[in-house]
Amino acid sequence: MRTKERDKLHKDGLINFSMAFTAAGFLWSFLYFMLGFPQSALIPGGYAVLSLLSLFFVFVTGKYLAFRFLQFLFILILPVLLQLSLGGFENSGAVIIWAILCPLGALSFAPIRQGLVWFGLFLVVLVLTGLSEFYLHLPVPKVERNMQILFFVINIVGAGTLTFFSLYYFISKNKQEHDRAENLLLNILPEPIAERLKRNPSTIADGYKLVSILFADIENFTVISQKVSPETLVHFLNDVFSHFDLLAEKYGMEKIKTIGDAYMAVSGIPIWNEDHAENAMKMAIEMQKFVKTLHDPSGNPLRMRIGIHSGPVVAGVIGKKKFAYDLWGDAVNTASRLESHGVPGRIQISETTYDLLEDTSQLEIRRLINVKGKGEMRTYLSYE
Repeated sequence: MRTKERDKLHKDGLINFSMAFTAAGFLWSFLYFMLGFPQSALIPGGYAVLSLLSLFFVFVTGKYLAFRFLQFLFILILPVLLQLSLGGFENSGAVIIWAILCPLGALSFAPIRQGLVWFGLFLVVLVLTGLSEFYLHLPVPKVERNMQILFFVINIVGAGTLTFFSLYYFISKNKQEHDRAENLLLNILPEPIAERLKRNPSTIADGYKLVSILFADIENFTVISQKVSPETLVHFLNDVFSHFDLLAEKYGMEKIKTIGDAYMAVSGIPIWNEDHAENAMKMAIEMQKFVKTLHDPSGNPLRMRIGIHSGPVVAGVIGKKKFAYDLWGDAVNTASRLESHGVPGRIQISETTYDLLEDTSQLEIRRLINVKGKGEMRTYLSYE
């Protein structure tokens, strides 16, 4: 999760947390007043007022760090004062248990080191409050035994409930962000590769003896891009390539990348499939069928060249901050050349890919062509 998103999550969470605590403070004050402890009722009531003022302060000034410190301090000190006003642990039902929400809140909404600091302060306050019962002669109000038990129940239930729902809120928000980050990662890397990277963030490189690589390119794209607005062009490409993504998923292809108007996908990785050539050909046929139903943004019929070649490749992840899953090898270059030397509206495949196909009814033999960097190659074209 990015730092700004995490900070916003913490800020929103603490504000909601403080609102809930403020409401609890008013309720707590009312409860003590009705039970016959008006002086003690002033403490949670005073906290609720101070908490409201701190909320107003952060909304007006935006000084979140000061607000956070005040909230943690209030939550730590309030239970101590309330316990002392009621005469100690037994009379108050160990109301100091509410103070544990201070370090828990710090762990949830502040850096971890601050959580440790506030937990240390909680322990210090807890010990000092205990010692005060031995060495300070405080006035002890009379609290009946049944009232003491009621206080214990209220404190345990109240503190436990607020702790649970505060952590539930924070964990659920974290899970939403985690799921979103997970989906973004899977949009960049194949799922098996993403899992390997999470387990062991080291170099990932795999060799494959035989896969099928598909390249596709839009005819006259440069001319098209000069005739339409950037927004129209990007929207058009997004519609076309999003449909190709669905076809890739349908035929078990792995989209590698798009470069401008070029689309690259591969069949047979990261999980090898003996039908890789068939799947690549089926996807290419459906791509051409789809493209033939479209017009480019300038209004002309859309035409696309597609090239497919089968051979060995190396696949791996490069980058540290921005990952990219890519392919290397002569087979990749050959597939790219078959596309660039192809015929608009048709699919051109190498003889290697042709030999791997069971169904060649969609293809016709083409004479030898001179491919840049490869010399003469026998290729096969799909019918119009």
